[in-house]
Amino acid sequence: MAKDSIKIISNNKKAYHDYFILESFEAGLSLTGTEVKSIRAGRCNLKDSYIKIENSEAIILNMHISPYEQGNIFNHDPLRPRTLLLHKYEINKLLGSISTDGTTIVPLKVYLKGSLIKIEIALVKGKKLYDKRADIAKKDQRREAEKEFKIKLRA
Repeated sequence: MAKDSIKIISNNKKAYHDYFILESFEAGLSLTGTEVKSIRAGRCNLKDSYIKIENSEAIILNMHISPYEQGNIFNHDPLRPRTLLLHKYEINKLLGSISTDGTTIVPLKVYLKGSLIKIEIALVKGKKLYDKRADIAKKDQRREAEKEFKIKLRA
């Protein structure tokens, strides 16, 4: 596998629907051996997970990594809190942003970058109901336009 190749393991589609993405960061994950094997097998879920900063450490909560099938009694807890590997200035920037305005930090995707497991996290602001409706309307409009375009090409 090339050093720059990226393989997406899990994507948080709900985050794109529920939030405006303001800024994104790439972070490493502190994992155990069975967690790494399980993620490489694609058994990871980001739904309802979020990031909290405690004692100048970024911690991801509610990230579900299924237990490794060939694991033994030392298998991991699927929902345990995991530490994110970020630089100090990135943690300070995130901490300053979430303390001032109504923003939060959510994970967007987990992926393999070369042989390393990385997570993309984002500083986000919640969407209102009318924002979600506008996005759905845009998506429907674009889908209709693509459908018309395909019909015109066939004729």
